[in-house]
Amino acid sequence: GISSSSFDLADPARPFSRLGEWEAGKVEAVLDRINGFMIHNNCENEDFDLFSRMLDQIEARYGELLHYADWVSLGGGIHFTGEGYPIDALCDRLRAFSERFGVQVYLEPGEAAITQCATLEVTVLDTLFNGKHLAVVDSSIEAHMLDLLIYREEASVEPDTGPHEYMVCGKSCLAGDVFGTFRFEEPLKIGDRISIQDAAGYTMVKKNWFNGVRMPAIAIRELDGSVRMVREFTYADFESSLS
Repeated sequence: GISSSSFDLADPARPFSRLGEWEAGKVEAVLDRINGFMIHNNCENEDFDLFSRMLDQIEARYGELLHYADWVSLGGGIHFTGEGYPIDALCDRLRAFSERFGVQVYLEPGEAAITQCATLEVTVLDTLFNGKHLAVVDSSIEAHMLDLLIYREEASVEPDTGPHEYMVCGKSCLAGDVFGTFRFEEPLKIGDRISIQDAAGYTMVKKNWFNGVRMPAIAIRELDGSVRMVREFTYADFESSLS
């Protein structure tokens, strides 16, 4: 019944949620078939104090049940890799929880583990002016960064500074296929590369073949600066995905 989510779409405690069981009595009735609990109520939670307060409520409401468990997973969404996050306080809080109930505690870091691990490299195909400067790139949020569309967020570009402002747009037929508006040191021209930041995680698993827009290749930049191609996609991959 509690969560840190500011997105109704991703809130497991939203009204009429199908996720989880909230009545302790119903869980108690099947304790002989349960050896652990999965409690996933954090979403992009960078606030340790909020995390700790929510854990307080879990302990108060479900503590009697937790004593019967061997393990408890607190899920993902705890942004402990964020700059300045009080790691020592988190460790102390988790240790106290573990010792109080005699459970092995697991975290399932998703975004926290892959932040700044990958970029989506796009190339400018065309530029135009329609009330503001636009740049069309060889990618699409509908196909390649679906979270931006679902959560109405903008992509991230670094350093995002300079006197030249452009709205960076995808090449699909979707009118709202827009990565966001960013600033550049020089005017953009056809062939320029733009690096869209934080393109790992859900970007990788949600991308799709919307209207046959070509999938981005997957490549790894090695420590010596060399680039190793892992996989490239062709029209044949699109065709085979249809049946």
